[in-house]
Amino acid sequence: MKRWMAVALLSCAAIAHAQTTPAKKDLVAKLLQLQQPGIENIGRSIAERPALQLMQAAGNTLRTQVPPEKREALGKAVEADIRKFIDESTPVMRERAVKLAQTTMGPAMEEKFSEDELKQLIAWLESPIYKKYQQLGPELENGLAQKLVGEAGPLLDAKLQALHQKVRATLSTGMSSGAPARPAASAASSPASAAKLAAKPAAKPASK
Repeated sequence: MKRWMAVALLSCAAIAHAQTTPAKKDLVAKLLQLQQPGIENIGRSIAERPALQLMQAAGNTLRTQVPPEKREALGKAVEADIRKFIDESTPVMRERAVKLAQTTMGPAMEEKFSEDELKQLIAWLESPIYKKYQQLGPELENGLAQKLVGEAGPLLDAKLQALHQKVRATLSTGMSSGAPARPAASAASSPASAAKLAAKPAAKPASK
């Protein structure tokens, strides 16, 4: 009997927790508004990621397959095209991300959080201590990345060089000419250089 009563109480609590009210919808809307910079960053990242990958691949091609005297001019042309793509695509993806958040994140938060929990979340996001932590975040992350470069980068560099040699040897065995293969290095040719790029201050969300 006690077991059934406990199950019934838990079921009622779950229903009350997931119940949607106008007040709850208003709280979720405010929460989404406070989170809008992060939501826009998701859209921006989705727009920029393939373009940056394309730029990296184009850079490899320029270094390995284009005569030196033509690299600068072609590089500028490619960079201009990719920059245009980013400038045109980013606003569209940012706007769409904000709209979709209302129909994806919104209902999920209405279901998973009670009104009291939503109020606590909003109070936390609006608190001075959270804003201070948010501003300090990039500095903390950059400090970690720089420390990681200094201590672990050289260890991974040695392994990466060995991998390059192994890949080169593997490719050479499959080339009919017998000429040594020279796989193009990426823009970040070592863990250290990649980490240095990651350690750069993150771009601040664009203001509306």
